[in-house]
Amino acid sequence: MKSIFEKNIREAVIERINLLHEDSDALWGKMTVTQMVRHCILCEQYYQGSIKVKRSFLGRMFGQNAIKGILKDETTSFGKNAPTSSVFIVNEDIHDLEMEKRNWKLLIEKYETFEKDTFVHWFFGRMSRAQLGQFIYKHCNHHLKQFGA
Repeated sequence: MKSIFEKNIREAVIERINLLHEDSDALWGKMTVTQMVRHCILCEQYYQGSIKVKRSFLGRMFGQNAIKGILKDETTSFGKNAPTSSVFIVNEDIHDLEMEKRNWKLLIEKYETFEKDTFVHWFFGRMSRAQLGQFIYKHCNHHLKQFGA
């Protein structure tokens, strides 16, 4: 399964980020393209340890089953308009898409040196490095597909 920890996958994600432009329309959801990019930046910062988020009560109950379903195979993913923590919701108008894209790409590149063996996700709970790499790729893919990239 594809993982953000693979160089060729990171390069492909960055190429797709480069396809985003001011006129990119969402195929679903309420975010603008710049809001989506900022959302993904916040998520990358979280995965890389810059942002802390408390565990969800519902996640403690259902998180492990949910992540197993998402990572079941290449074809499984998130539902459209899937819920997220309020920490990752972006409502403000953001006007510099190119700067946001640059920041996202820099964070994607940092996965080359990511060293954690496990990660505790706010909803899914403890994840192995392999699970996290697959999950991050699927999250990026979900939002890039949302905007046709």
